[in-house]
Amino acid sequence: MKFSFQRAKGARVLKDRVRDVEVVGTTRVRFHLHEPFGDFMAFYGTLATAAGWIVPKKYVEKVGDEGFKKQPIGLGPYRFVSHTPGIELVMEAFEGHWRKVPSVKRLVFKTVPDPTTRAAMLKNAEVDIAYMLDAPAALELKRDPSIRLAFSGAIGVHYLDFFDQWDPKSPWHDRRVRLAANHAIDRRALSEAETLGASRPTGSMAPRTFEFTLALPPYAYDPAKARQLLAEAGYPTGFDGGDFYPYPPYWSAGETIVGFLGAVGIKMKVRTMERAAFQTAWAGKKLHGICMCTMANFGNAATRLADAVQSEGAYARGADADVEALFKQQARETDRKKREALLHQIQQLVYERARFGPLYEFIWPSGLGPRVAEPALMLIDPYPWSAPLEDVRLKSK
Repeated sequence: MKFSFQRAKGARVLKDRVRDVEVVGTTRVRFHLHEPFGDFMAFYGTLATAAGWIVPKKYVEKVGDEGFKKQPIGLGPYRFVSHTPGIELVMEAFEGHWRKVPSVKRLVFKTVPDPTTRAAMLKNAEVDIAYMLDAPAALELKRDPSIRLAFSGAIGVHYLDFFDQWDPKSPWHDRRVRLAANHAIDRRALSEAETLGASRPTGSMAPRTFEFTLALPPYAYDPAKARQLLAEAGYPTGFDGGDFYPYPPYWSAGETIVGFLGAVGIKMKVRTMERAAFQTAWAGKKLHGICMCTMANFGNAATRLADAVQSEGAYARGADADVEALFKQQARETDRKKREALLHQIQQLVYERARFGPLYEFIWPSGLGPRVAEPALMLIDPYPWSAPLEDVRLKSK
């Protein structure tokens, strides 16, 4: 465990807070922190950082990092067989798994970027499960009696980020303008168009199932109110809102949102980018205007808010001083009830100030072929993929 923690990359949020890792016994380690940090286990024990994944020290030291990447060893229900980057991953069942012997003896994960192609592969029996279909592909499959649709997700929240709200010269600096944009959007209609109504409209930046999330209602769809707010802010005929960046590949959602904004007078232009380029520009604080962004990191409400509401957050362009102080206070708080109250206060303030525009908890359709008895979708909530893998079952022949 100590070796794996020290080897983990991308876990600075943890490592900066750890003074020492002490091996207490053959099955115990003790982490010594510089100061109280209530989110240590949320970051360490979930996929928020994946720093808790254990690797075999002797094997890694023997084959090196590159050798381990080519032939990894772990503790899961499946053994690694082969991996062709960008093409497929093949695994076979480990009969001695501690929890349950997997029902499916061989799993092949294929990388297929286009949802239409994924749907076609399912129809042609080239795959048994096709994840993350768009609405047109899902509706077509729904007409096939041999195929079922299943819905999963809810880990990611799609939301509007008003990049220029921290610029006093920008229209987006005015809370009334940001609130108008929120009232301009019909979240239920957006969910119907993009995910067959499966995505859950929300006013919260974190999933409702996360610890410490304050359940907040979605901003109401009210175009008349939106126009009134714009007039009060000095824009009775609307204004040019700049560029709108939909998170790749959700470009159709971006077009729909820009249509809603345009209907109340906020004129924007959709800018599409390839995902890697978008991620670099977003994290580099290079974009202006609005994005329909999404975050899907695991943990709790605090770990989800960390990247957005505090000044040192990966995607934050600014921070309110009182929210910043509250966030630092909750991070050191060891009393769970007090910490929950602080985090609820933060979420309420962010909501009232229309700092963001939460849209919905993103839930998408996947297609299930005729061989599938149990796809193991949403057995872990929220988790978007089949899991636990040992619970996936095919129908008996």
